[in-house]
Amino acid sequence: MAKFYVFLIIFLSFSASAYEDICTNTPQLGKAYFVSPEGKKYSGDGSRLNPWSSIEQGLITIPDGNTLIVKAGVYVGRVKISKTYEKGLLIKSEIPYHAKLTNDQRVLAIGSNAANIIIEGFEITHSKATAKPLVVHIDGWGRNTVKNITLRNNIIHDSYNNDLLKINYGAEDIIVECNMFYNQGDSDEHIDINSVANVIVRDNVFFNDFPKSNRKITNKSSSFIVIKDSNNNDDRFHGAENITITRNVFLNWQGSHGQSFILVGEDGKDYYEAHNVNIFNNLMLGNSPLEIRAPFMVKGAKDINFFNNTISGDLPSNAFAVRITREQKNKKPTNINLYNNIWSDPMGTMGQGAHEDDLDFSDTLFYQLSEFTLNNNLYWNNGEPLPYSLLDKINPIADNEQITSNPHLGDNTELISPVWSDITQSFDDGSFEIREVFLRLVTFYGIPKFNFSRRDIKHRKATSFPKDDILGNKRTSLQSIGAYQLIIN
Repeated sequence: MAKFYVFLIIFLSFSASAYEDICTNTPQLGKAYFVSPEGKKYSGDGSRLNPWSSIEQGLITIPDGNTLIVKAGVYVGRVKISKTYEKGLLIKSEIPYHAKLTNDQRVLAIGSNAANIIIEGFEITHSKATAKPLVVHIDGWGRNTVKNITLRNNIIHDSYNNDLLKINYGAEDIIVECNMFYNQGDSDEHIDINSVANVIVRDNVFFNDFPKSNRKITNKSSSFIVIKDSNNNDDRFHGAENITITRNVFLNWQGSHGQSFILVGEDGKDYYEAHNVNIFNNLMLGNSPLEIRAPFMVKGAKDINFFNNTISGDLPSNAFAVRITREQKNKKPTNINLYNNIWSDPMGTMGQGAHEDDLDFSDTLFYQLSEFTLNNNLYWNNGEPLPYSLLDKINPIADNEQITSNPHLGDNTELISPVWSDITQSFDDGSFEIREVFLRLVTFYGIPKFNFSRRDIKHRKATSFPKDDILGNKRTSLQSIGAYQLIIN
């Protein structure tokens, strides 16, 4: 056991170092200017010794192509960014998570002509339970001027009204990476990706723990991520397009029993609400006793690829894998592809929700789905038969390349939700950085404890797979199952 912990410490240190440039260490852009709660409102010049007093004051004055460093402290009020920086702008907390942005309405509003901006290292949250909608809003204004925005290594938590992050109305080329999200408002999401294009969500941690924020579990919060188009032709895009969700960890479900970790399509429109969506290399942990509809759902969307993901745990649900449906005016979903995934329930209750006799893998009726692919996935139900329903179009039996082996993933029933503490300046799992939280979750719960033999795959058909895995390890054609690459002996 001691050797294992020594290995884990070495592994975490090596992985954190290898990923440092992506998640925790954006190089300074141009010259550094400074903001501090003790800064001067009128006579500050942005120098380290004479900083500005607010981020918005700095935004008015800082030249294009430079870095605004925000010193530790609490900054109350809205931060509004509506300027194009041709050479770029980096807004960075001097010490990660020690600069807190908070407000009783929008905390961070990015819109109008905002472009070429990186925001990194902040704690961002609503200030009270009566707050007005949204914590962070990237609003495209229906034009092509809001683009090239990156949110990196931020803790975005506790919206008391609406989403934690909304990206909508024609925004484009948005990257959301290495952040932590928890505790959205009732009936809303961690991230609402709505009528936009070219959005990448990667290397983030998503969970809920309302009691740790002194909030009740209402069972009314919605999916962690929704991808959709609510406004038809009102902006430049007709359906959210070219959306990538990769290398994220989802856990600790406390929402509505009708929702999911990731939902594509939602509003029952008469057009495809999303297309060209790729969801891969994600880890989804069923460590909560509260029921989820399915970890992944599709409504009225097309060209959706869900591959090389790992779904593990008890996960009480209507469907253990996926729900695909058409609602209201929806077109029938088509070209939905599920391959190279691991679905593992160590309790042997795969797809069991409130009704013990209701065991579904997909919860997808024949008339509600057109073309689909189910191929080269691993299924484990603790030796019990896999779910099968005559009413559902997608069942494991349809996978001619299926693997039925125990992946021996970690027991996540005692998992500690990693809420951030302003008092200890650390996460509840003992980590000090989001990337450390991420690596702990993947290492303990997302890595199979043994390698599959060549016998399991030697005659398998070639299936496309991502170039790397959830930790950025390079894949080969024989190492294609699940979020973490399997080394074949």
